[in-house]
Amino acid sequence: MRKLLAATLGILSAVGGFVDIGDLVAAGQAGARFGMAHAWVLLLGVVAICAYAEMAGRIAAVTGRAVFDLIRERLGARMALVNLVASYLVTVITLAAELGGVALALRLATGVPYLLWVPVAGIAVWLVLWRMRFPVMERVFGLAGLALVVFAVALFWLPTDWAALGRGAVAPDDSGQGWGAYWFVAVALFASTVSPYEVFFFSSGGVEERWSVNDLADARFSVLVGFPIGGFLALSLIATAAVVLRPAGLSVDSLDQVAHPVVLAFGGVGLAVAALAFFAVTFGAALETGLSAAYAAAQYFGWQWGKRVSPREAARFHTVLLVSVLLGVLLLLTTVDPVTLTEYMLIISAVALPLTYLPILVVANDRTYLGDRVNGRALNLLGAVLLVVILAASIVAVPLAIGTRMGQ
Repeated sequence: MRKLLAATLGILSAVGGFVDIGDLVAAGQAGARFGMAHAWVLLLGVVAICAYAEMAGRIAAVTGRAVFDLIRERLGARMALVNLVASYLVTVITLAAELGGVALALRLATGVPYLLWVPVAGIAVWLVLWRMRFPVMERVFGLAGLALVVFAVALFWLPTDWAALGRGAVAPDDSGQGWGAYWFVAVALFASTVSPYEVFFFSSGGVEERWSVNDLADARFSVLVGFPIGGFLALSLIATAAVVLRPAGLSVDSLDQVAHPVVLAFGGVGLAVAALAFFAVTFGAALETGLSAAYAAAQYFGWQWGKRVSPREAARFHTVLLVSVLLGVLLLLTTVDPVTLTEYMLIISAVALPLTYLPILVVANDRTYLGDRVNGRALNLLGAVLLVVILAASIVAVPLAIGTRMGQ
């Protein structure tokens, strides 16, 4: 039970990274347009985030300091400032999209217009971040997000051709959509699984929970359980869309359509569970991105930070947190579509990925910080190969977005 509870930080990190509002729709679009052809992308993303989250968690446990804190010290203030500006901008705009996702989930459940829920979502997220203890927060929203398993259950209820799903996963093709669109979706899905705020949140959460060298086993368990669960949930979304939406020639551009396979399988009960799941994962992602924005700023400037620290003692950290949520709400009140907003942010995030993952690999090999807990040869080889993939994704992201008009 202790190990299962320890895994909730990884589950919350993974739910926020794999299945936020943009990914709910992106996974549905991938399944509806290409079937299981992007299953390998999720597998690669799970391997990548597990490898780098393990490094980030180990850094936090051994040094007692979060990743961004050490990045500034190891690489210098100027390089870290570039990282801070890029990651804060992407994270705050993603936070806006997640708040929009919470509002969309509430509209799906109640029928009340989406924009009326936006300020309510902002206030609720801020209150949870301000008042709820970190362990309670991660367990409530991390575990509630597991309601998305209803999509996996629906596959067994629906007339699923398992052999066809398997063939689609092992022999992907462009399904007549064009290889440009195929690779655009692949880059967007990969970027969503390795979003920079995931490792910032995970390592900072380890510091919040006061990990030490004695907690390394729990940290690894959290990584190896939490993030694969997030990948499995995202894969279930793709699979249900492939089974229900693709044969009918339906596209996906809203949460209602993402929920359609579950509604078809279980009716009103399915809709209720899907609405709960959408609310939990988008709310969890909003918490994760809000904290990540404040963590990055506070760690760069050397401020006192953390949910365990009272607002009076960490006033600047909590001010950045509040301002970030307000910026997200104000951005949504311009009536920008949160789904479209997140899809654009996934491409921008892909461009910024090397700024996060190269420094982590560097610090994870620095004996000044980690002593004999540095990466082994196998992990270094895996990390280097994955870094090449990350660099390739960052290079092709913008050309693919322009060339395919965002995958159309």
